[in-house]
Amino acid sequence: MGNADGPMPEIDVDTPSAARMYDWYLGGTDNYPADREACEKLLEIVPSTRELALNNRAFLRRVVRVLAAEYGVRQFLDHGSGLPTRDNVHQVAQRVDPASRVVYVDNDPIVLAHGRMLLEENENTAVVQADMTDTDGIFGRPEVQRLIRPDEPVAALFVSVLHCLPESAGPGAMIRRVADRLPPGSFMVICQLVSEDPAIRDGVSDFMAQATGGNWGRVRDRAQVDGYFTGLTVLDPGLVEVSTWRPDSQVAARQQTEEWIEYGGLARVS
Repeated sequence: MGNADGPMPEIDVDTPSAARMYDWYLGGTDNYPADREACEKLLEIVPSTRELALNNRAFLRRVVRVLAAEYGVRQFLDHGSGLPTRDNVHQVAQRVDPASRVVYVDNDPIVLAHGRMLLEENENTAVVQADMTDTDGIFGRPEVQRLIRPDEPVAALFVSVLHCLPESAGPGAMIRRVADRLPPGSFMVICQLVSEDPAIRDGVSDFMAQATGGNWGRVRDRAQVDGYFTGLTVLDPGLVEVSTWRPDSQVAARQQTEEWIEYGGLARVS
């Protein structure tokens, strides 16, 4: 793997991390007491959070499989990838074609540490620690230049991550910058947490910002997420709650309440 060497990053285990909280909701073990305590408190605000996380992960698996098997995509750039877990992007894509190439991007040092261990034997996959809004920096990284070929379609993934960015970080502008860097015939996958209830949007956003020491953005409404797809060609079945996006034989986790959902879809870069 292209970045297996170098010192292990320092990890703050006392401040909850969105990546480690997500890991806990998925049933993982790469989390700490502070993360688990924050998860329990978030469940008091939005009880459907665990089911939502499971459905989001299932959507990621389905959309990567569709991109690889039906659209022939062999390059994936996963922004805000989170901790390795079951059915990671490279595993799903490489079941279709072992030569598929994947670069994971995340700013959480624990993602880099665990990614190194998981991927050290996989020459077609790399993990980059970077701010996902630093588009030029990401595309200039040697790992990206080694694995992402500029003359082949790429799938840029922004799955359940834009809510980690405040409006001041310009998530919409970032999407447009990435789209402008992608080769013809490329794709973008975008989804994020949404609610049509202002009290839920404010309550969750305020709690997560406080819990993570400011490493959080905003729960948004559907109209805001629709705006991220401006200039892109949205593919069937459109922008939807992700458990309804091309469901397969695996049973989805049912949200008992729908105070918030994961919303988005797949689009082609024009």
